[in-house]
Amino acid sequence: MKQFTFKKPATSAYGELLEQLEILRSTLRWAQQLDRTEIQKLLGRCNELRTKVMTLSRKERFVQASAGQVSEAATPVAEHPAGAPQRRQALIDRSFIFEGVFGESPKLLEALEIGEKAAPTNLPVLIEGESGTGKELLAKVIHANGPRSSGAFISVNCGAIPENLIESELFGHKRGAFTGAASDRKGKFESANGGTIFLDEIGELPLQGQVKLLRVLQSQEVQRVGSDESIAVDARIVAATNRDLYQMSQEGRFREDLYYRLSVIHVVIPALRERRDEIPLLIDYFCDEAAEQLQRPPVQLAARLRQFLLSYAYPGNIRELRNIIFRISCLADGTADLKHLPEGARARSPERILVEPDSSGATDSLSDIKRIASDQAERIFLEQRLREVGGKVTVLAKHTGMNRSYLQTLLKKHGLSAKSFRPGKTV
Repeated sequence: MKQFTFKKPATSAYGELLEQLEILRSTLRWAQQLDRTEIQKLLGRCNELRTKVMTLSRKERFVQASAGQVSEAATPVAEHPAGAPQRRQALIDRSFIFEGVFGESPKLLEALEIGEKAAPTNLPVLIEGESGTGKELLAKVIHANGPRSSGAFISVNCGAIPENLIESELFGHKRGAFTGAASDRKGKFESANGGTIFLDEIGELPLQGQVKLLRVLQSQEVQRVGSDESIAVDARIVAATNRDLYQMSQEGRFREDLYYRLSVIHVVIPALRERRDEIPLLIDYFCDEAAEQLQRPPVQLAARLRQFLLSYAYPGNIRELRNIIFRISCLADGTADLKHLPEGARARSPERILVEPDSSGATDSLSDIKRIASDQAERIFLEQRLREVGGKVTVLAKHTGMNRSYLQTLLKKHGLSAKSFRPGKTV
């Protein structure tokens, strides 16, 4: 992760680049003869300098954007309680290390403020949020802003480890402990000694693995598979999940004692649809990131495509937005339009997307306009009826005569969450 501090000036970095360019220029000016190998070295050096310039430009631009200087199509300030801009600015002024940009969503600011206060401690942190909301990024923020920042950050996807290998992956094994164990191997906890271990998708960990993890949290020691020797480990624990661990603990699917061990500091990251003021900042940020990786100018967005991106529900959250931007940056020649969107995203078009021709004069086919209008009407109908029944899918299915599973399919198609329409929730 390329981390940077918001307050760090770019002037000195630009000065160093200018000095390196002058050296390169002098080399070319006074060279009487260059062979092919020397030319290749100089071209490689030019490419390195170009990459540094693009990186500095992108960072400086989005430091300014995050400070509020770039606010195209941003959510009106009235949507945020007084103090949200000041809270964000206070984070920036405190040299809070954060990769990317963030807006003024009170829920997100609360999550970042909790992360900032938790960072200097060694307390376990549990991060909850939907898939793609940036749980691992927040874990890295906590690591980067704490005293362990010089140590290792080890990420473990608990849902991707086969059940019979969980103990070996986390705690290591001795040679000959099982078939295929050809040599001694350190586990993830040993690798994270002095640093941070990030346990992603902790809700997917089987109960047997939960027992072993609880023992490590209590004793600060691990035992490799096939060994009786205890090895002391000093690793900061940050766990994340997109599931309701408290509810799972009440149902007996997650150990209650482990839940309380992990959730000393409990952080909830809101979905992207709940922090829409970030969307224009993230669009520009990812456009520049894609341009840097693809080695081409940032893609231009047609007006109706930008409106779509600002209005879309993003069921996949920030990860989905990033994937969309990288896709259209790759497929579009110059200016991207709706046709460059993934089919799945086009099928979930929100009601605010324009259906009239774009400014270039190109016209959608009649069938496309009919499909978009039909999707719009369907989404509006679902939102209205969900509000009427307080977000109760069973009641809505009964009132509309729809099959409950089919109704769930429609909600997923439009990126709607029935829970968002329950009393006390905002949509």
